[in-house]
Amino acid sequence: MTEAILLVGGKGTRLRPLTVNTPKPMVPAAGVPFLTHQLARARAAGVEHIVLATSYLAEVFEPYFGDGSSLGLRLEYVTENEPLGTGGAIRNVADRLESGPGDPVLIFNGDILTGLDIAGLVATHRSAGADVSLHLTRVEDPRAFGLVPTDADGRVTAFLEKPESPENIVTDQINAGAYVFNRSVIDSIPSDRPVSVERETFPGLLADGAHLQGMVDSTYWLDLGTPQAFVRGSADLVQGRAPSPVVTGRCGDQLVLDGAYVADDAKLTGGTAVSAGAVIGSGAIVDGSTVLQGAVIESGAVISHSLIGAGAVIGARTVLDGAVIGDGARIGADNELRHGARVWCDAVIPDGAVRFSSDQ
Repeated sequence: MTEAILLVGGKGTRLRPLTVNTPKPMVPAAGVPFLTHQLARARAAGVEHIVLATSYLAEVFEPYFGDGSSLGLRLEYVTENEPLGTGGAIRNVADRLESGPGDPVLIFNGDILTGLDIAGLVATHRSAGADVSLHLTRVEDPRAFGLVPTDADGRVTAFLEKPESPENIVTDQINAGAYVFNRSVIDSIPSDRPVSVERETFPGLLADGAHLQGMVDSTYWLDLGTPQAFVRGSADLVQGRAPSPVVTGRCGDQLVLDGAYVADDAKLTGGTAVSAGAVIGSGAIVDGSTVLQGAVIESGAVISHSLIGAGAVIGARTVLDGAVIGDGARIGADNELRHGARVWCDAVIPDGAVRFSSDQ
């Protein structure tokens, strides 16, 4: 297998409070745009040609990644003129594929961070003689996901909607967002309307007697559909919990890029990533957070599990826990923002204006 489709879709808008100009896959995770990790992992698995199927702002991706040669890839870009769904997006790029009808094509989602054994998924697909193979992962609480039960041989038996009651939880296996399609299956997807692979293509293939194979891979997996998950994913990359060929050198509690300044008595822990031009002031504590380019965290601030936008300023002694601070925002001294607080780009919060705990 030498070819893949990367779906970069609408979930990226979930980071809009952080920045109105940068879609999520381009927000740095462990120092580089998130898509870099996915592209590099595909290349390491033997993929040579990738088509990015985008539904927004394709002009952001192409100037950064270009033709893909810096990653050892050949990249092409196709942008939807109108929303087509996951299946429609796959069909929309079919004319850019070079594979023959029986050849496997890897397809993966742009919002998933995973340690999937890509070569293993392809090998499973080929050995099973499947039409489509799916990466499945097990989760402790599957109520938020569609369920994908399989038989003793790993063959998919159904696609079930999110369970509404405990008795409807027949498996803990869920669709993990990576697939291998035979090229002929891609060509069979309707090209004149939106199509969902989850709700239409996969159930339709099962109804027609097609062979859908599931491969349960219980390595690292994280859906980056929320800011908190994105921050966690970046921290896991820095700490080496999530694998990526792009993260080189010794993994640890912090990643400080060239051009950043961190005061000698500041403390960075939990996989914190600090971008170029950022400043971490004296006595500041930053745990498990992502600090983007040019942001300033002033003396004595305590930041945990938060995303600090480019050029934002966090005032002295301010406490942030699980917050998303937009580009250019200014949070004055002695504030306290917790429990998923969102601050829009360029917003200003005066000194001592917001607290979540008592004044005692």
